[in-house]
Amino acid sequence: MTTRERAYAKASNQRAAQYTEMWIVGTPEDLAVMIHAATKTGRLVFVSAPHQMGGDDTRHRRYLRLRSS
Repeated sequence: MTTRERAYAKASNQRAAQYTEMWIVGTPEDLAVMIHAATKTGRLVFVSAPHQMGGDDTRHRRYLRLRSS
């Protein structure tokens, strides 16, 4: 591995370690509380639009990207 490749790999790992990405599933009210808490702590970076789970399931899922620290 060249020096350039090692430097690129290290930078990529550092960028990836800065964020936590997850899907959350719940009722719209539960999701609103979780998103509000993430916003208040300053960790929320991105939140997707709600998507229904489908079928008779009334829950929604949303994708969150949070700062790790």
